[in-house]
Amino acid sequence: MVEDDLCVARVPLFRGLSRAEQEQVAELARPVRTERGEAVYTAGSDVSQLMVVHTGRLKITRISADGHEQIVRILEPGDFVGESALLTGERPDHHAVALEAGSMCVFRHADVGGLVGRHPSIGMHMLQEISARLGEVEARLASVISGDVSSRLADYLLGLPARRVPGGLTVELPLPKKDIASLLDTTPESLSRQLRRLGDSGVIEQHPRGRITLTDLDALLALSAES
Repeated sequence: MVEDDLCVARVPLFRGLSRAEQEQVAELARPVRTERGEAVYTAGSDVSQLMVVHTGRLKITRISADGHEQIVRILEPGDFVGESALLTGERPDHHAVALEAGSMCVFRHADVGGLVGRHPSIGMHMLQEISARLGEVEARLASVISGDVSSRLADYLLGLPARRVPGGLTVELPLPKKDIASLLDTTPESLSRQLRRLGDSGVIEQHPRGRITLTDLDALLALSAES
């Protein structure tokens, strides 16, 4: 119960509810553990649940006819998936895989429908999240069409959580480079080349274990603006 309550309290969908209302929502949640690499569901599965990430991360991917994996997005704690099936009744065209061990709060669609009826703010937050995702997809598509890999990479690096250090800002790559390449619609080889070029030109400094110092923010901002 405590874990469910913590999960509910941290999710934007339920933040507008009172503490008592959040506790009522928590009663409907089923805790589910995930292991690293576990397939939470696959394309075509009968997913009649809204899944909220509590701890850990999930990657949402599509697999092309030739077996190529394309990462659509990464779900962090507080993010949710399964709303499309709730709204349309259609089965997913993507896969959800756990990037690391974690946990989720899972709600039956019938329960979610009842919650939206009793608390319209939940439906509004859901629409806001879906609208934000659509905006991200449109921006990403425009970037792929009009921008090059370097501009997409600059935009990605600038969007990572950063901390100030002497000489710039330091970020940590949250995913393996092959997954970042998939997110940026490029190849791992191209991503590595672009990182080397940024390093050679003094825009960034690469360190072990995925740590990168952004040493020339103006140059990165200029590159990002080209996307």
